[in-house]
Amino acid sequence: MENELREFGASVDALIRGEHIGRQRARDMFRDVLLNKQPDLQQGAFLAALTSARPTPEEIAGSWEAIFEIDTVKARPEVDGFLVENCGTGMDRIKTFNVSTLSSVVAAAGGAYMAKHGARAITSKCGIVDMAETLGVDVECDVSVVKRSVEVAGIGLFNGMSAKVHPQALYRILSQIRFGTILNVAGSLANPASPEVGVRGVYSRELVLPLAKTMREMGYRKGIVAHGLDGSGERGMDELSTLGATIIAEFHEDGDVTSYKITPKKMGISLGEEKDILSTLDRDEEALRFIRVLMGKEKGSRRDMVALNTAPILYLNGNAGSLEEGVAKAMDILESGRGFDKLKNWVKAQNSGDPGEKLDRLERMADRA
Repeated sequence: MENELREFGASVDALIRGEHIGRQRARDMFRDVLLNKQPDLQQGAFLAALTSARPTPEEIAGSWEAIFEIDTVKARPEVDGFLVENCGTGMDRIKTFNVSTLSSVVAAAGGAYMAKHGARAITSKCGIVDMAETLGVDVECDVSVVKRSVEVAGIGLFNGMSAKVHPQALYRILSQIRFGTILNVAGSLANPASPEVGVRGVYSRELVLPLAKTMREMGYRKGIVAHGLDGSGERGMDELSTLGATIIAEFHEDGDVTSYKITPKKMGISLGEEKDILSTLDRDEEALRFIRVLMGKEKGSRRDMVALNTAPILYLNGNAGSLEEGVAKAMDILESGRGFDKLKNWVKAQNSGDPGEKLDRLERMADRA
């Protein structure tokens, strides 16, 4: 046992010095953490050190591999098309509202099959699980319920902090920490449905290309990784940005990776106001604004932000021929109110029991919105 402690500690020391440990060693160390073979202090030190060392694509892949192999209940929805996921990593400097969740509902209304995987807030106040729960989605259900929801409603959410999804340890670790770690990336990648298409926002421009390469190495067929900037280009967000340029790495089915930038003007939308896209940190208020956007009642920066972040999903899924066309199609869905209809379908489909009470509550929230 002492030798195992020392060997694990030596690898933590190496990470602290800025050295890298490779895919296999990252996988082995994560297995020790997940199986609780190391003391809590060593586990926390490893998570912090690996995150601080800016993990390589291989180390991210190794971490994901351990989580997916030994701590993920698999559930593959049977759909006629790609399974798609989208999410952000958190840990960014501009704390936006829950853009990715809204965008996934709009994308589902546009024909995409969204197999989402997320957690409650760790570095913010309102994560995807918090928001979905407030809106009436059953976030503590079995994976079979989520699978059916994707098949029936075109969208479902696997709760990354639930023992029904990650029974070995991930739920235990995430419930005990309140700081961002590599789990924001590797843990979120451990999606029980193994989607073929991914859209992912990251907290650092330095992570854009490495994560695109990681996702390709993991077996994604195609995807987009993005980091959005404010108008000065100095602060960033884990979303496509309406405040300034967005740095993108797109990986294709033929294995190529292309890097480029987009701007709001190029996408046909107005430059956004930062104050309008920040989270209010009030879950109930955010839920009401969530509904307002889907019903087509809220215009301006929030609507534009949702349309911009829906565009990559529609584009990669084949529902739009370009990002610009994806923005236009997302705008049309928002204007029509079809997004709110999709939200109701989701609440109806992803509930273990009778969803009647939750649907009634959702309608009352819509009346308030």
